[in-house]
Amino acid sequence: MSIRLKLLRKKMGVTLEALAERSGMTKSYLSKVERGLNTPSIAAALKLAKALHVNVEELFNEAEADLDSYSVVRQGQRQMLTNSEQGSSYAVLAHQVSDRNLLPFMMFPPAEFAGTTFKEHVGEEFLFVHEGRVEVDFMTETVILERGDALHFNAQKPHRLRSLGGVQAQLLVVVHSEPDDAHEH
Repeated sequence: MSIRLKLLRKKMGVTLEALAERSGMTKSYLSKVERGLNTPSIAAALKLAKALHVNVEELFNEAEADLDSYSVVRQGQRQMLTNSEQGSSYAVLAHQVSDRNLLPFMMFPPAEFAGTTFKEHVGEEFLFVHEGRVEVDFMTETVILERGDALHFNAQKPHRLRSLGGVQAQLLVVVHSEPDDAHEH
C-alpha cells in the first residue's frame, strides 16, 4: 500500500520540517515514509492526516476523484492551519486535495515580512483580495493590492506577502499544480 504523503504535503505547501513539528514525528521518519521505506501505523497515519487537515483515506487513496462528486466547505467548517515559517494562516477550501489540480484556500498574511521566506513552486497562483490591503513582494518589485483586486502569476517567481494597514488582509488564493507533481525535480 503506497502512501501519498509527499504529494499531499507538496500540494499544501508544507515543508518536511513543518510537518514533523505539527505531527510530533521526526523529519527522518517522515522522509522514509515518503520514500516508501516505512509504512506508518494507523495511529501515525491519523496524526499525519490531522497535521495536513485531510481525511486519513486521502493518504492511502489510489482512486481518482469522481468527476460527478463535488466539494463544499462551509464558512463555519473551515480548517485553519498555520505555516509557522511563513507566519501566515490558511483555511483550505476543498476536500480530496490530492486528486485535484486546483487548490483553493483563504490566506491571512502576517503584518510584517520579518521571518517570512520567499516561496516558489511549480504551477500558477491566483490571488483575490477579499478584505484589507496586501503587499506582494516579488524580490525585484512589489505590488500593492486593494480590496477587490486580483493578481495572477507564475508561482515559480519567488514571492511573499504581508497585510498592510489596520485590517487583517484576507485573500482567496487558488494554486494550480500539475497532476502528481509531473514537473517536479
